[in-house]
Amino acid sequence: MERPELAAALANAEIVVDRFAIEAGVIAMARAIHADYIGSVPVYLTVMHGGMPFASLLAMELGALGLDLEFDYLHATRYRGQTTGSELVWKHRPATSLQGRRVILADDIVDEGHTLAAVRAWCKEQGATEVRIAALSVKQHDRCVAGLCADYVAVDVPDRYVFGYGMDYHEQGRNLPDIYALKD
Repeated sequence: MERPELAAALANAEIVVDRFAIEAGVIAMARAIHADYIGSVPVYLTVMHGGMPFASLLAMELGALGLDLEFDYLHATRYRGQTTGSELVWKHRPATSLQGRRVILADDIVDEGHTLAAVRAWCKEQGATEVRIAALSVKQHDRCVAGLCADYVAVDVPDRYVFGYGMDYHEQGRNLPDIYALKD
């Protein structure tokens, strides 16, 4: 199956959150996280691939505020290049021990939350004392997995197909500096 052209998607999309609003949201989020983690060094888990641009910016903002982090990453996906999710596939689990640690999961979006719920449960099974979710964006709807919500959110996005700033359109456009939503 041939993947759709990113240029065609962009022609049928609009910017719903620009990079300046994203950056302002991340700066505000960093202040809240810093206040909650003073005196500790949390394990900072980036959820790949989508969480990477956001997690990098947030980590730098936290460092500017003086909060040290222990970095690791995980790669768990339900999408594998598709636009709808299926079963969870682990591509990489963190090597850092989570036993007795506070964990921050940094991801690009909370949509329905199935992937993050599974990852959070896994972290707790590994002995994490606390697992909080820092999300670049949260989709505005009422279909979230029961009990899952982001603890820190930079921006809200509409209940449409969104891409850019880490989120992909058929594995394309993750490096777009704004968040787009398809019009149709």
